[in-house]
Amino acid sequence: MNEETMQSRTEKLGTQRISKLLISLAIPSIIAQIVNILYNMVDRIFVGRLPDGTAAMSALSVALPIITFILAVTQLFGIGGAPLAAIKLGENNKKAAEKILTNSFVTLLGSSVVLTALVLIFAEPMLKMFGADENNMQMALEYITIYSVGTVFVQIAFGLNSYINTQGYAKFGMLTVIIGAVLNIILDPIFIFVFNMGVKGAALATIISQCVSALWVLKFFFGPKSTIKIRREYLKPDIRIVGSICALGVSPFIMNATESFLQIAFNNQLARYGGTMAVGSMAILISLYQMINMPLQGLCQGAQPILSYNYGAKNMDRVRKTFKLLFVSCLGFSILGCGSIILFSGAFGRIFTSDPDMLRLVEWSLKVFLIGGMVFGAQIACQQSFVALGQAKRSLMMALFRKVILLIPLIFVMPELIGGSGFAAALSRPVADLCRDSGRVFAVLSAESISDILAAVTTSALFFTFYRKYLKTEKSL
Repeated sequence: MNEETMQSRTEKLGTQRISKLLISLAIPSIIAQIVNILYNMVDRIFVGRLPDGTAAMSALSVALPIITFILAVTQLFGIGGAPLAAIKLGENNKKAAEKILTNSFVTLLGSSVVLTALVLIFAEPMLKMFGADENNMQMALEYITIYSVGTVFVQIAFGLNSYINTQGYAKFGMLTVIIGAVLNIILDPIFIFVFNMGVKGAALATIISQCVSALWVLKFFFGPKSTIKIRREYLKPDIRIVGSICALGVSPFIMNATESFLQIAFNNQLARYGGTMAVGSMAILISLYQMINMPLQGLCQGAQPILSYNYGAKNMDRVRKTFKLLFVSCLGFSILGCGSIILFSGAFGRIFTSDPDMLRLVEWSLKVFLIGGMVFGAQIACQQSFVALGQAKRSLMMALFRKVILLIPLIFVMPELIGGSGFAAALSRPVADLCRDSGRVFAVLSAESISDILAAVTTSALFFTFYRKYLKTEKSL
């Protein structure tokens, strides 16, 4: 982007009607996030249609924590470096920006080799720890082994894509995700059903799709469009630069790494009380939860530059107006989205499975799992606004509060507190014949809703305290 274009865009942040501005900035982010969901969902949709779909779904569920951790590492070196490169470009220091990009590229390559080796060596014990049993272990091994070989493509495609967006090529960056997702949708049924490869076909389709996305990204950086290039002379890692990248990327890394621990906790508890079917249902629940979470993330990403610019300019009136619009939009969407999924749980469940027993379990589970998600929009609006206003520590604290302090302990505590009660037994009666201990399965799933409600109340209270102190006047931190 040239200086004139950047100036024009910056001025709009402080002058254009907020509703119009938010829509224009949020739509590309929302589209990218929605398409990103397809990467996570499409394998489960097709795998759920296999003759042994229940076991196959549970295999993908126990493999998911490994995949989530791989993506977390991608964010550590990708998202961590892109803002630093943008700052250097703003300072007209192209050489420094290219050093950051190249160091990020090298660390992404290096981490992919390490991650691939670790998965190939320790896949079986890790899967056992994540809830795999004799019914799904072989399929889980087949899936994650093939997926791990494509780790390098994941690192390049998703890690370097943030460097495309930071240069102002949002559409090109969006196409990176779209190309991979569309190709995955095309290849999945071919490999799974036509070639009769089952879960191996799903994994192969995914890594081929990610390979094409990675080539698309590399084409950009070695082509004429990119302002900054991957340079041979900077391929030797600079410890100081890598340290700076990691320092900025540690927050999104922790956010996503803790998601792996959540999935492990859910899988282990559900395997303990509900068996293979309960573990398989979790893959569907997570997919549908992402249908709510990802658009909310896109909406917040659209609001962040408006909040940040006007907070820095001490234009508190526009900050207040932007936050109010974001808060109402996020809360409204989470109420509408979760309410719709709960109301039409059967229709949403049929997207992933045709097994009548699995469908019955999913329909019931969604009502327990998502009821608290109706207020999740309030939590994410406040949490992400903290980030936009330079309060990253508060944001991280609130995210960890929901996941680490509330949710993970509740997953283990709730079965002991209410799992054996008449209350839990009554509410779990519709699926009592499908689970070894349906009351405790109910208790495990209820942990999500309880933590969502408590986190929304706590984060909103903290933000509005901050709001009254710093945003009601023309004061700034």
